[in-house]
Amino acid sequence: MANVRNCRKCGKIFNYVMGPSICPACRESLEEKFQQVKEYIRDNGKATMSEISENCDVDVQQIRQWIREERLQFSDDSPIKVNCEGCGAMIGCGRYCSKCKANLINGLNPKAQKIEPEEPRRRETTGQKMRFLQ
Repeated sequence: MANVRNCRKCGKIFNYVMGPSICPACRESLEEKFQQVKEYIRDNGKATMSEISENCDVDVQQIRQWIREERLQFSDDSPIKVNCEGCGAMIGCGRYCSKCKANLINGLNPKAQKIEPEEPRRRETTGQKMRFLQ
């Protein structure tokens, strides 16, 4: 059965496959905006997020989302930063800083090591055996 949804941006009904709930036309428009923002950043490396937003007609929240998705990456000397979701430190791309990533990985490793594969359980025998007649 088809999964039909309304587009978050324009409200049109479309056949939803996966990803964000936006129609193919809005998705294509958003991708064009992304390419425009990428070119603007390439040409104006020291631009702020508000300058990019004004000149490319893109919402600041959308730019932040692209940074968190690691589609846009900025160097350490760039004025554009987002907050780490773990500790609040300013980072140039992604959701977590390197320290929080390491903490997450180290927190998961001991738990992954504790999981041991279960041995197949043997059925308890009651002294009865199967016999074959010849």
